[in-house]
Amino acid sequence: MKWRSLEERDPGLDTRTLREILAERQKRIAQYVPAETLAVHARVIAELKRQGVAASSLAVGARMPAFSLSDHNGCLVSSAALLERGRLVVCFFRGRWDPFCCGQMEAMNRALPEIDAAGASVIAISPQTVKQSFFMADQHGLRFPVVSDAGNSVARQFGLVYRVPEEQQAVYRRAFIQLPFTNGDESWELPIPAAYVVDRDGTVRFAFADEDYAERAEPKDMLASLKSEPSRVSRL
Repeated sequence: MKWRSLEERDPGLDTRTLREILAERQKRIAQYVPAETLAVHARVIAELKRQGVAASSLAVGARMPAFSLSDHNGCLVSSAALLERGRLVVCFFRGRWDPFCCGQMEAMNRALPEIDAAGASVIAISPQTVKQSFFMADQHGLRFPVVSDAGNSVARQFGLVYRVPEEQQAVYRRAFIQLPFTNGDESWELPIPAAYVVDRDGTVRFAFADEDYAERAEPKDMLASLKSEPSRVSRL
């Protein structure tokens, strides 16, 4: 099922910043989701921040772990092959069930011509199955590889993985978000949202990670990093 804004905007014509898009979605969700449910999510985010998950994730200057993962068409995509062509933009997201992830992927799609012009490629990584990645790429018209990180093996190397707490699992089940089905395993593990720009030698030149799933890296910041000196962007 494709997640849409209640205003049914055409994602191809949306000129707002990603922050503005996600703020609108957060406002709409707050109008319809019970306060006690929102409180559960807030507690999980606060605990992840207390643990410092984002602070301990891959940072600027580190070498990106090499990976090979199946894309939404079932084809193997390797980081080495992408880096041979130029710099690489890597986005970690939770899944097609998350409206903030959908907004982020659509924003990256809109930025793709500029990223291509800068000589870079985009790859999006989530723990969802290849079938779920295919549905997402097809429904949102994504023009970059959406790859499946089974068991969060790559996300774990980036330091992004956490286990969904029991009370949040119950919230997801009530909303028919069944991560064991979506991700193809019983771990109930997800990555925190993150984005990286990587040089051709595998060195990270831009890094963003945030435990709050409503906070995402702006495509314009990633574009700027393709043309500037390395920098660190992270909300800790």
